[in-house]
Amino acid sequence: MSRKKLPIGIQTFREIREEGYYYVDKTGIAQQLLDEGKYYFLSRPRRFGKSLFLDTLAELFAGNEPLFRGLAIHEHWDWNRRYPVIRISFGGGVLQSLAALETRIGNLLEVNAQRLGLATFKATDIPSRFAELIRETERVHGQRVVVLVDEYDKPILDNFTRPETAREMRDGLRNLYSVIKDSDAHLRFAMLTGVSKFSKVSLFSGLNNLNDITLDGGYSAICGYTDEDVDTVFAPELAGLDRDEIRTWYNGYNWAGTSVYNPFDLLLLFQKRQFHPYWFETGTPTFLIDQLLAKRVFSPDLGRLVAMETLLSSFDVDCMPVEALMFQTGYLTVDSLLSMGARTEYTLKYPNLEVQASLNGALLEGLTGDPSLPGRQTGQLYRLLLANDFTGLQQLFTAFFASIPHDWYRNSPIAQFEGYWASVFYSHFAALGLDIRLEDTTSHGRIDMTVLFNGSVYLFEFKVVELVAKGKALPQIQERGYAEKYRARGEPIYLISVEFSHRQRSVVGFEVQQDK
Repeated sequence: MSRKKLPIGIQTFREIREEGYYYVDKTGIAQQLLDEGKYYFLSRPRRFGKSLFLDTLAELFAGNEPLFRGLAIHEHWDWNRRYPVIRISFGGGVLQSLAALETRIGNLLEVNAQRLGLATFKATDIPSRFAELIRETERVHGQRVVVLVDEYDKPILDNFTRPETAREMRDGLRNLYSVIKDSDAHLRFAMLTGVSKFSKVSLFSGLNNLNDITLDGGYSAICGYTDEDVDTVFAPELAGLDRDEIRTWYNGYNWAGTSVYNPFDLLLLFQKRQFHPYWFETGTPTFLIDQLLAKRVFSPDLGRLVAMETLLSSFDVDCMPVEALMFQTGYLTVDSLLSMGARTEYTLKYPNLEVQASLNGALLEGLTGDPSLPGRQTGQLYRLLLANDFTGLQQLFTAFFASIPHDWYRNSPIAQFEGYWASVFYSHFAALGLDIRLEDTTSHGRIDMTVLFNGSVYLFEFKVVELVAKGKALPQIQERGYAEKYRARGEPIYLISVEFSHRQRSVVGFEVQQDK
């Protein structure tokens, strides 16, 4: 196979097909959508190819047959029938008031009316104009209408730090979207996509006929690249790259079905030939970090959260469960699910090394109040582990906690809960992307943290001396035989107890013993 151009940032199906770019065929999934229903909603994180998928649907309904030659749907579509398409996208710019939103909606409706050859609107309010646009489009073109809405939630998300404005945006969008259900007789198909999954009560109360395929396993790969896609479509790009490392860094996003890669990551990897957190760096999750700190989330728990399906769907301006926030933004993904009658329980995890390391690095900055501290710290931690320099490790963390200003400790709510100390310690290791097992189960109990690195096994036990008497951590590791689980590996095993003092704001105990 010859190499093609990499479609970095390109969301236009026609350009990809006509200009010789790589294309991962999603038209088989499009066929499945069309065969199974009429109204759909899909939530996926940013930069996952949602806009390209909608553009593919638009070209399909418009009957642009040459673009689909050689693709899965080509022989199964009636190219003699063309449907008019109304396209609405809130992707461009930031809207900061309800008036600005209403102006934008008015402009979008007008642009569609002109493109579709319609006369000037008679209606004045937004719902009536949208309904008129749908009816007149069907009348003029003689076919039922397709409605495609991209980034349906962006006006709300752009204002999340301003809750009152966010609520106004939500209500204004609900006013628009409710028209879709009332226009059923005039519609052939409708699909809304975005990052978040707002509760139906808050945003879709007038549009309760949407089929939400966000967690439908059969559509898990509707956006993103699968392992098979990487090995076939992108085979010419793999030379010189470690295939297992590609999986470790970027694979793992899952919505109860096939796991996928974020396209943006892979395309930039193939271009630059270096492993780097490309997706993470396209949007600093400041709001997410602030929420995690405000809710005093215990960072070691982030990669193993358990949530019911109803919780993952309860996202709203006034209700932002950590599980829903992290899942919908792409920082956690489905690890496994358990059906319990009418309910489903999901276990969530970090999707891959990029997210685990980058998110914990960002979280460290918030946990310490100084963006410059973690960067200096993690590099030194890595070198100390390579050398098994445990004296240096103790000195590193003791000095680290001492370097955090007293005023920050006093004024920061996050520093007042007992899990703070272990969170900081854990996030240092997680920011390095090491193989970490938390509350590692053995036949005798649970190890607080196991780290597999450098051909060695490190077993950590954490204690806060104000809660448990000093000197209890290492005996617990020894007495409960935590090392037994790993002896068959034939690697050196180090038992490490770390004791913190909330009052002294420091590491006050650090003992290491090699298992014999």
